[in-house]
Amino acid sequence: MKDLVILGSTGSIGVQALEIVEANPALFRVVAITAAGTNPQVIIEQAKKFKVSVIGVTKNADVIRAALPQATVIDGPDASTEIAAITCDIVLNAITGSIGLAPTLAALKVGNRLALANKESLVAGGDLVMAFGRDQIIPVDSEHSALYQCFLSGKASEVKQVILTASGGPFRNRNDLSDVTLEEALAHPTWNMGPVVTINSATLVNKGLEIIEAHYLFDIPYSKIEAV
Repeated sequence: MKDLVILGSTGSIGVQALEIVEANPALFRVVAITAAGTNPQVIIEQAKKFKVSVIGVTKNADVIRAALPQATVIDGPDASTEIAAITCDIVLNAITGSIGLAPTLAALKVGNRLALANKESLVAGGDLVMAFGRDQIIPVDSEHSALYQCFLSGKASEVKQVILTASGGPFRNRNDLSDVTLEEALAHPTWNMGPVVTINSATLVNKGLEIIEAHYLFDIPYSKIEAV
């Protein structure tokens, strides 16, 4: 059984990870979870369901402590960073934004295996992260997870080109974007994601971030990476 720490447990990736844990109770044990805490009831329910003993939040810590008196609740802006350094088998970093960099570094510094879904860690601090080596990192972002599995079958030197695919978001078949509204940009046709990721997807900024991510993860020059 592997001990698992989930950073960003109430987001889409964190929720999916907990679904996998629920389906495989003999394989994983959740020892700690973190979330912003803006919806404390969700993290309370997660902690009860998976018998989590350590919880990190930036908001509503008192509400969570009252509901979970036996748990250790760590609060404040550095809660995820502190919890990422708990010795375990896998830390899943599913936090959105560059605030995920410090927890990424904290997990790697203590030797934890890092399942990385926080692409901003590499965009903002790729050299710092990769200084720990690639063996500790498992890419979880969908495109990069697929690439990671492909690279297991050969050598990087054998790769001619890496192509990242984009769904196109809500504007794939729309040529004139001069009157686009925020509501339209937030209406992704395929995925239900948070507003930051959804806007990044609609503008294709997300694909630019993923090119940077692929460059660091697989040590491939930018000239060999394209997006379609």
